[in-house]
Amino acid sequence: MDRSSLVIVSPALASANNGNWQTARRWRALLARDHAVRITAQWPDAAAAGDDLMLALHARRSASSIRAWAEARGGRRLAVVLTGTDLYQDLAEDPLARESTAQAGRLVVLQSLGIEALPEALRAKARVIYQSTSARAALPKTRRELRAVMVGHLRQVKDPGTLFEAARRLRADEGIRIDHIGDAAEAGWAEAARQVAAQCPHYRWLGPRPHARARDAIQRAHLLVHTSALEGGAHVIMEAVRSGTPVLASRVPGNVGMLGEDYLGYFEPRDAAALAERLRQCRREQQAQAQDHAGPLLERLRGQCELRAALFDPARERERLLQLIEEMQQS
Repeated sequence: MDRSSLVIVSPALASANNGNWQTARRWRALLARDHAVRITAQWPDAAAAGDDLMLALHARRSASSIRAWAEARGGRRLAVVLTGTDLYQDLAEDPLARESTAQAGRLVVLQSLGIEALPEALRAKARVIYQSTSARAALPKTRRELRAVMVGHLRQVKDPGTLFEAARRLRADEGIRIDHIGDAAEAGWAEAARQVAAQCPHYRWLGPRPHARARDAIQRAHLLVHTSALEGGAHVIMEAVRSGTPVLASRVPGNVGMLGEDYLGYFEPRDAAALAERLRQCRREQQAQAQDHAGPLLERLRGQCELRAALFDPARERERLLQLIEEMQQS
């Protein structure tokens, strides 16, 4: 494979500390040995003349950069990486997102069900690339309580309201503790989180945390809770899976595409009662099986996650990225 100069367009840079930035940063690191890689929020910029290939994250939010590349260079060496809002919202509603997918020579989805969300005419140029993270050893867990963590900025699309309502349905004396990590990225969510914390001593909103500390919290929890209303392929799910922490997740395509159709830890989107009952079930079983620090459901979820962990290995992601770039070079 020839060495190329690759530009990654990310609508969010380091200050945002969100999924787009984490993807862009990781891809730069995975590809740096084979290609010259840089990240920009907008193309063209001062370094544009040296770029051979473009990977653009987010069809709608990077639409102006995608259009500029297509008009200047054509679409053969352009790949657009589709987020959850692209797949499950914008392609149906936003002409800019549809234009971006039409202009790109390749499309990338981040979980196996993403291709099914595309119009049939676009599926042949789509590739699945699971994101990755380093593996961490599972940590011993306390048996005094069940500790759950939710990690993600407080936005409507992440549906923190379902977690809030689940916390209200749980009593403080049930032995279930919920930590919630993430910035209040949209108006009203900070006050809502503070109200829940005041009403429910078993719920804590911790605000934003550096990525390393968020991963540590996932590693130490019994469960990761992921309530998204729509999702393209959540970083926190793979981070939990690669840390030996089972997941309770909303049954939406982006989560099912990562965890598998037969995963036992789903609840229906926005069903706070079902989430609260799953947490209670895990706590009851944890108490009944105290000598093992876990119960049957937790152990079965952990086993299912272990079987998925290889999907999120960095070497696998790098291999898929290099295959994509080779396709783009030869097109």
